[in-house]
Amino acid sequence: MVLKYAGNYYHGRDALHMMALLGSSRGWFNRANALLFHSRFVASICYPVMRAARNTLLRLKGIKRICNLHIDPGEPIFKAVFGEQWHNLPPVMRTHYEIRPYSNDVVEVEGTLDFVISPLISVVARLTGMSLLANSGTNVPSTVTFRNGSRSEAFYFDRKFVFPDKRIVRFCSRMELIKDNELVEFMRYGIGWSVAYTWDGSKVILQHRGYVWRIFGVVIPIPLSLILGEIHAEERPLSSERFSMRVLSSRGLLGKAFMYAGEFKVTKISCDPS
Repeated sequence: MVLKYAGNYYHGRDALHMMALLGSSRGWFNRANALLFHSRFVASICYPVMRAARNTLLRLKGIKRICNLHIDPGEPIFKAVFGEQWHNLPPVMRTHYEIRPYSNDVVEVEGTLDFVISPLISVVARLTGMSLLANSGTNVPSTVTFRNGSRSEAFYFDRKFVFPDKRIVRFCSRMELIKDNELVEFMRYGIGWSVAYTWDGSKVILQHRGYVWRIFGVVIPIPLSLILGEIHAEERPLSSERFSMRVLSSRGLLGKAFMYAGEFKVTKISCDPS
Protein backbone atom coordinates (compact mmCIF):
# COMPACT_ATOMS: atom_id res chain seq x y z
CA MET A 1 0.00 0.00 0.00
CA VAL A 2 1.46 3.32 -1.11
CA LEU A 3 -0.07 6.79 -0.76
CA LYS A 4 1.28 9.76 -2.73
CA TYR A 5 0.37 13.08 -1.15
CA ALA A 6 1.88 16.54 -1.62
CA GLY A 7 4.83 15.04 -3.50
CA ASN A 8 5.68 12.53 -0.75
CA TYR A 9 5.23 8.74 -0.69
CA TYR A 10 3.80 6.96 2.36
CA HIS A 11 4.10 3.17 2.52
CA GLY A 12 2.27 0.53 4.56
CA ARG A 13 1.37 1.63 8.08
CA ASP A 14 2.32 5.23 7.28
CA ALA A 15 -0.16 5.20 4.39
CA LEU A 16 -2.93 4.00 6.72
CA HIS A 17 -2.08 6.70 9.23
CA MET A 18 -2.02 9.50 6.65
CA MET A 19 -5.33 8.37 5.11
CA ALA A 20 -6.91 8.51 8.56
CA LEU A 21 -5.62 12.04 9.07
CA LEU A 22 -6.76 13.22 5.64
CA GLY A 23 -10.05 11.33 5.37
CA SER A 24 -13.56 12.69 5.80
CA SER A 25 -15.44 12.19 9.08
CA ARG A 26 -18.71 11.51 7.21
CA GLY A 27 -20.04 7.96 7.20
CA TRP A 28 -19.44 5.06 9.58
CA PHE A 29 -16.55 3.65 7.51
CA ASN A 30 -14.60 6.91 7.50
CA ARG A 31 -15.22 7.46 11.21
CA ALA A 32 -14.05 3.92 12.02
CA ASN A 33 -10.97 4.38 9.83
CA ALA A 34 -10.09 7.65 11.57
CA LEU A 35 -10.65 6.13 15.01
CA LEU A 36 -8.44 3.09 14.30
CA PHE A 37 -5.58 4.57 12.36
CA HIS A 38 -5.35 8.12 13.70
CA SER A 39 -2.86 6.56 16.14
CA ARG A 40 0.45 5.64 14.47
CA PHE A 41 0.92 2.90 17.09
CA VAL A 42 -2.44 1.27 16.26
CA ALA A 43 -1.66 1.52 12.54
CA SER A 44 1.69 -0.23 13.10
CA ILE A 45 -0.12 -3.11 14.85
CA CYS A 46 -3.03 -3.45 12.41
CA TYR A 47 -1.16 -3.10 9.13
CA PRO A 48 0.89 -6.34 9.41
CA VAL A 49 -2.34 -8.29 10.06
CA MET A 50 -4.02 -6.69 7.06
CA ARG A 51 -0.94 -7.33 4.91
CA ALA A 52 -0.83 -11.00 5.96
CA ALA A 53 -4.51 -11.43 5.00
CA ARG A 54 -3.88 -9.73 1.66
CA ASN A 55 -0.81 -11.87 0.91
CA THR A 56 -2.70 -15.05 1.80
CA LEU A 57 -5.51 -14.16 -0.61
CA LEU A 58 -3.03 -13.29 -3.37
CA ARG A 59 -1.25 -16.65 -2.93
CA LEU A 60 -4.56 -18.52 -3.03
CA LYS A 61 -5.44 -16.73 -6.27
CA GLY A 62 -1.97 -17.39 -7.74
CA ILE A 63 -1.19 -13.68 -8.16
CA LYS A 64 2.52 -12.84 -7.99
CA ARG A 65 3.99 -9.94 -6.03
CA ILE A 66 4.82 -6.65 -7.72
CA CYS A 67 7.96 -4.68 -7.03
CA ASN A 68 6.50 -1.47 -5.55
CA LEU A 69 9.41 -0.26 -3.41
CA HIS A 70 11.24 1.61 -6.20
CA ILE A 71 13.64 -1.32 -6.83
CA ASP A 72 14.77 -1.40 -10.45
CA PRO A 73 15.43 -5.07 -11.41
CA GLY A 74 18.40 -3.92 -13.49
CA GLU A 75 20.01 -1.88 -10.70
CA PRO A 76 21.64 -2.89 -7.38
CA ILE A 77 19.18 -3.40 -4.51
CA PHE A 78 21.05 -0.89 -2.37
CA LYS A 79 20.86 1.83 -5.01
CA ALA A 80 17.24 2.27 -3.97
CA VAL A 81 18.29 2.13 -0.29
CA PHE A 82 20.93 4.88 -0.53
CA GLY A 83 19.01 6.94 -3.09
CA GLU A 84 20.93 10.04 -4.19
CA GLN A 85 23.78 9.05 -1.87
CA TRP A 86 24.54 5.99 -4.01
CA HIS A 87 26.71 7.93 -6.47
CA ASN A 88 28.70 9.44 -3.58
CA LEU A 89 29.76 6.05 -2.22
CA PRO A 90 33.43 5.09 -2.75
CA PRO A 91 33.99 2.26 -5.28
CA VAL A 92 34.59 -0.40 -2.61
CA MET A 93 31.26 0.36 -0.93
CA ARG A 94 29.33 0.28 -4.20
CA THR A 95 31.02 -3.02 -5.06
CA HIS A 96 30.13 -4.35 -1.63
CA TYR A 97 26.44 -3.61 -2.34
CA GLU A 98 26.46 -4.41 -6.06
CA ILE A 99 23.90 -7.28 -5.89
CA ARG A 100 20.85 -6.83 -8.14
CA PRO A 101 17.37 -8.26 -7.48
CA TYR A 102 16.18 -11.30 -9.45
CA SER A 103 19.75 -12.15 -10.52
CA ASN A 104 22.52 -14.64 -9.82
CA ASP A 105 24.96 -11.91 -8.75
CA VAL A 106 27.57 -12.86 -6.14
CA VAL A 107 30.07 -10.68 -4.24
CA GLU A 108 32.48 -12.25 -1.76
CA VAL A 109 34.70 -10.58 0.83
CA GLU A 110 37.39 -12.09 3.07
CA GLY A 111 39.05 -10.79 6.21
CA THR A 112 39.40 -11.23 9.96
CA LEU A 113 37.14 -10.29 12.86
CA ASP A 114 37.56 -9.88 16.61
CA PHE A 115 34.54 -11.11 18.60
CA VAL A 116 33.77 -10.11 22.20
CA ILE A 117 30.58 -11.87 23.32
CA SER A 118 29.24 -11.82 26.87
CA PRO A 119 28.82 -15.32 28.41
CA LEU A 120 25.06 -14.94 28.81
CA ILE A 121 24.55 -13.82 25.21
CA SER A 122 26.73 -16.74 24.07
CA VAL A 123 24.39 -19.18 25.83
CA VAL A 124 21.29 -17.51 24.38
CA ALA A 125 22.85 -17.52 20.90
CA ARG A 126 23.58 -21.24 21.06
CA LEU A 127 20.01 -22.01 22.15
CA THR A 128 18.42 -19.90 19.43
CA GLY A 129 20.77 -20.73 16.56
CA MET A 130 22.33 -17.24 16.47
CA SER A 131 25.77 -18.69 15.79
CA LEU A 132 27.15 -15.25 14.87
CA LEU A 133 27.07 -14.28 18.57
CA ALA A 134 27.98 -17.63 20.12
CA ASN A 135 31.79 -17.39 20.32
CA SER A 136 34.52 -14.92 21.26
CA GLY A 137 37.85 -14.87 19.41
CA THR A 138 40.62 -12.72 17.96
CA ASN A 139 41.69 -12.48 14.30
CA VAL A 140 39.03 -14.99 13.27
CA PRO A 141 39.29 -15.69 9.50
CA SER A 142 35.93 -14.72 8.02
CA THR A 143 34.34 -15.02 4.59
CA VAL A 144 31.06 -13.32 3.72
CA THR A 145 29.20 -14.07 0.50
CA PHE A 146 26.52 -11.62 -0.65
CA ARG A 147 24.04 -12.90 -3.17
CA ASN A 148 20.49 -12.71 -4.43
CA GLY A 149 18.44 -15.20 -6.37
CA SER A 150 16.72 -15.21 -9.73
CA ARG A 151 13.32 -15.30 -7.97
CA SER A 152 13.93 -12.83 -5.14
CA GLU A 153 14.57 -9.16 -4.40
CA ALA A 154 16.10 -9.89 -0.99
CA PHE A 155 19.80 -9.46 -0.14
CA TYR A 156 21.35 -12.66 1.29
CA PHE A 157 24.34 -13.03 3.64
CA ASP A 158 26.28 -16.30 3.96
CA ARG A 159 28.96 -15.93 6.66
CA LYS A 160 31.72 -18.43 7.44
CA PHE A 161 34.03 -18.11 10.46
CA VAL A 162 37.04 -20.32 11.34
CA PHE A 163 37.74 -20.05 15.08
CA PRO A 164 41.13 -20.81 16.73
CA ASP A 165 40.09 -24.38 17.59
CA LYS A 166 39.54 -24.93 13.82
CA ARG A 167 35.79 -25.10 14.37
CA ILE A 168 33.87 -23.68 11.40
CA VAL A 169 30.75 -21.64 12.16
CA ARG A 170 28.29 -20.54 9.48
CA PHE A 171 25.53 -17.97 9.82
CA CYS A 172 23.02 -17.09 7.11
CA SER A 173 20.45 -14.29 6.98
CA ARG A 174 18.50 -12.24 4.47
CA MET A 175 17.71 -8.53 4.22
CA GLU A 176 14.41 -7.22 2.89
CA LEU A 177 13.68 -3.63 1.97
CA ILE A 178 10.79 -2.23 4.02
CA LYS A 179 10.69 1.41 2.93
CA ASP A 180 13.07 4.15 1.82
CA ASN A 181 16.45 3.31 3.43
CA GLU A 182 15.04 0.93 6.07
CA LEU A 183 15.57 -2.83 5.85
CA VAL A 184 15.02 -5.82 8.11
CA GLU A 185 17.66 -8.54 8.44
CA PHE A 186 15.77 -11.77 9.11
CA MET A 187 17.47 -14.67 10.86
CA ARG A 188 16.28 -18.05 12.13
CA TYR A 189 12.77 -18.41 13.56
CA GLY A 190 11.68 -15.15 11.91
CA ILE A 191 13.61 -12.89 14.31
CA GLY A 192 14.75 -9.72 12.57
CA TRP A 193 16.77 -6.56 13.13
CA SER A 194 15.34 -3.39 11.58
CA VAL A 195 18.04 -0.98 10.38
CA ALA A 196 18.35 2.19 8.31
CA TYR A 197 21.38 2.77 6.03
CA THR A 198 22.94 6.20 5.47
CA TRP A 199 26.22 7.55 4.06
CA ASP A 200 27.63 10.51 6.01
CA GLY A 201 30.45 11.31 3.61
CA SER A 202 33.09 9.13 5.26
CA LYS A 203 31.33 5.95 6.35
CA VAL A 204 28.14 3.90 5.99
CA ILE A 205 26.09 4.09 9.19
CA LEU A 206 23.60 1.38 10.14
CA GLN A 207 21.03 3.02 12.42
CA HIS A 208 19.13 0.77 14.84
CA ARG A 209 15.35 0.71 14.32
CA GLY A 210 14.42 -2.12 16.68
CA TYR A 211 13.74 -5.86 16.57
CA VAL A 212 10.81 -7.67 14.98
CA TRP A 213 9.40 -11.18 14.80
CA ARG A 214 7.75 -12.49 11.64
CA ILE A 215 5.28 -15.25 12.38
CA PHE A 216 2.81 -16.60 9.80
CA GLY A 217 3.71 -13.66 7.55
CA VAL A 218 2.95 -11.03 10.19
CA VAL A 219 5.84 -8.78 11.32
CA ILE A 220 5.50 -7.77 14.99
CA PRO A 221 7.79 -5.34 16.87
CA ILE A 222 9.39 -7.01 19.91
CA PRO A 223 11.17 -5.28 22.83
CA LEU A 224 14.53 -7.06 22.53
CA SER A 225 16.32 -3.70 22.59
CA LEU A 226 15.53 -3.48 26.30
CA ILE A 227 17.43 -6.72 26.88
CA LEU A 228 20.19 -6.66 24.26
CA GLY A 229 20.53 -2.92 23.90
CA GLU A 230 20.56 -1.10 20.57
CA ILE A 231 22.97 -2.16 17.83
CA HIS A 232 25.39 0.43 16.43
CA ALA A 233 27.25 -0.44 13.23
CA GLU A 234 29.41 1.31 10.65
CA GLU A 235 31.51 0.45 7.61
CA ARG A 236 34.47 2.59 6.46
CA PRO A 237 36.23 2.46 3.08
CA LEU A 238 39.99 1.89 3.37
CA SER A 239 40.95 1.53 -0.30
CA SER A 240 39.40 0.59 -3.63
CA GLU A 241 39.21 -3.05 -2.42
CA ARG A 242 39.20 -2.91 1.37
CA PHE A 243 36.79 -1.69 4.06
CA SER A 244 36.46 -2.00 7.84
CA MET A 245 33.39 -2.73 9.88
CA ARG A 246 32.42 -2.39 13.54
CA VAL A 247 29.26 -3.66 15.25
CA LEU A 248 28.44 -3.32 18.93
CA SER A 249 25.43 -3.24 21.23
CA SER A 250 24.72 -0.51 23.74
CA ARG A 251 24.04 -1.41 27.35
CA GLY A 252 20.76 -3.25 27.95
CA LEU A 253 19.40 -5.29 30.84
CA LEU A 254 22.12 -7.87 30.14
CA GLY A 255 24.88 -5.26 30.10
CA LYS A 256 27.04 -4.84 26.99
CA ALA A 257 26.01 -7.89 25.02
CA PHE A 258 28.51 -8.12 22.15
CA MET A 259 30.99 -6.44 19.83
CA TYR A 260 32.76 -7.53 16.67
CA ALA A 261 35.03 -5.60 14.34
CA GLY A 262 37.59 -6.18 11.59
CA GLU A 263 38.66 -5.53 8.01
CA PHE A 264 37.63 -7.13 4.71
CA LYS A 265 38.85 -7.26 1.13
CA VAL A 266 36.61 -7.83 -1.89
CA THR A 267 37.85 -11.10 -3.41
CA LYS A 268 35.11 -12.09 -5.85
CA ILE A 269 32.63 -10.26 -8.06
CA SER A 270 30.36 -12.27 -10.31
CA CYS A 271 27.50 -10.50 -12.05
CA ASP A 272 24.85 -12.23 -14.14
CA PRO A 273 25.06 -10.63 -17.61
CA SER A 274 21.34 -11.25 -18.14
